[in-house]
Amino acid sequence: MPSSAAPTVFVLFGATGDLAHRLVLPAFFTLADRDLLPDRWWLVGNGRGDHPHEHFRKAVRDALEADDSAPNPDDLDWDDVASRVLFAGGGFSADDPGALPDVLAEIRKEAGDSADEVQLVFYLALPPSVFLPVTKALAAHGLTEGARVVYEKPYGTSPSGFEELDAAVHEVLDEDQVFRIDHFLGKEATQDLHVLRFANQLFTGVWNREHVAQVQIDVPETLDIDDRAQFYDATGATLDMLVTHLFQVAAEVAMEPPAGSGALALQEAREAVIAAFRPLAKDDVVLGQYQGYRDVEGVADDSTTDTFVAARLWVDTDRWHGVPFLLRTGKRLAASAQQVTLVFREPDGPVGDVPVRGSFLRVSLAGDGQIDIGMVLKEPGPEGALVTGTAALPLERVPRAEPLPAYATLLLDVMAGDKALFTSREGLQHAWKAATSLLADRPAVQPYEQGSWGPDAAHDLPAGGWMPLLSSSGSS
Repeated sequence: MPSSAAPTVFVLFGATGDLAHRLVLPAFFTLADRDLLPDRWWLVGNGRGDHPHEHFRKAVRDALEADDSAPNPDDLDWDDVASRVLFAGGGFSADDPGALPDVLAEIRKEAGDSADEVQLVFYLALPPSVFLPVTKALAAHGLTEGARVVYEKPYGTSPSGFEELDAAVHEVLDEDQVFRIDHFLGKEATQDLHVLRFANQLFTGVWNREHVAQVQIDVPETLDIDDRAQFYDATGATLDMLVTHLFQVAAEVAMEPPAGSGALALQEAREAVIAAFRPLAKDDVVLGQYQGYRDVEGVADDSTTDTFVAARLWVDTDRWHGVPFLLRTGKRLAASAQQVTLVFREPDGPVGDVPVRGSFLRVSLAGDGQIDIGMVLKEPGPEGALVTGTAALPLERVPRAEPLPAYATLLLDVMAGDKALFTSREGLQHAWKAATSLLADRPAVQPYEQGSWGPDAAHDLPAGGWMPLLSSSGSS
């Protein structure tokens, strides 16, 4: 970001919560470490407690020290950084703004002649149940003009909840002020999906139903629900992952070529194809809940929340008609991974005994990302059997690579006003439409053992089973 960028105040609601500490704060200070923030910036944490600035500064430092991928606070010129980190306690509501207006006034005073140029960015690292009251409070206290507001997913927890929130947001904000974040779109490898396809003739001609037998998007997790029991039990895997992350990644794979090269062209192409997602049928979905989930503190004894979902999604376009998109995610599974696999059809030709599903393109979204190409080869040696060989390209090994964590990429885009990797209201409307029938008439939630691959019914949802995994260390 150029040093001439407007002075920016980044207000983090839910600053003392798990999401802020695990993902948002490390990402923000990664940008600081790489000199990608404006020259003049401030970070204001907001929460219910009435803490001094030093208390929040220590919490920020603790969050960075707890994350091996975050910059070392001592490498950031910590005294200078800490002077820009402030806390506005007392909560924030339409009736009572707490200390936030006073803290913002202090910053504007410090900004001096640049006070009128200050760009406000509000990040709601909060449960979706409080998005609406916080949005109304921003308007009640005159904080919406020219501001950018970042909403975490899920943006609503039902089709009607989405419509209510969307209407309330647009009463006080223009669409260009609204950034609905889905961090899977910020992953380096997710961004490479359309580059692989549109910038490489090797793949451009085969990215269709004539050559692709199935698409698998597989995000299993060994993790449990951490300390998010209250949020998770009200949300579950379908809303937390399927209607958000996995739908967006499926759209990256399935979209038609963007109409132009502008930032919004990519968003429009991605979200146009979501309109072609066939509503999920009950028979195409398997829901599960890991054994012991109901014993977690904060989870109801009779909870039917799904901690696992596998779905067969159909994309009703000429390009993908008849090709199943297989989506799977869940908690407390046997391994963790984040990957997209295009399984190519077996070719007609003179070579026999070709390995089943021996030709594929696999993109790992975890970490900095990796691309694997599976090819059928003759096994070296006298037997001459046909086998699958794999060529791997970790993206971190690309010359001059400086990969950013997904959240850092998206925060940078918010401050630049670039919405290419964010979701629009129309795209989310289409996503909710695809999920409405499933939410209204859910299949029974089936139990599964922790450390397994979920309910047995999900194992054979893809013809031939799920592709082997490229393992990852977590779910971020």
